[in-house]
Amino acid sequence: MVEQAKHRMEMVDRKSLSLQGVQQVGAFDEQEVTLDTNMGYISIRGEGLHITQLNLDIGDLTIEGYIDAIEYIEGRSVKGGKSKGKGIINRLLK
Repeated sequence: MVEQAKHRMEMVDRKSLSLQGVQQVGAFDEQEVTLDTNMGYISIRGEGLHITQLNLDIGDLTIEGYIDAIEYIEGRSVKGGKSKGKGIINRLLK
């Protein structure tokens, strides 16, 4: 039996966010980072966001900056899956 990678999130003072279980990084800039994880699509929003550590082989990611929101979104993926409402792809293609 294959064990699923752990999905873990740790935030310190809304300034540093470490995640385990990251499968792919979609888009990222200083206001938003989009990720596919083993537990679904995540959008992280804030100010001055920077990816300071990324290792997709083991699924680890660290983001630093001021974090305003973390949102799991069902039915979407950074790989271009179906989306409900206005997603990042729709905003980029305007």
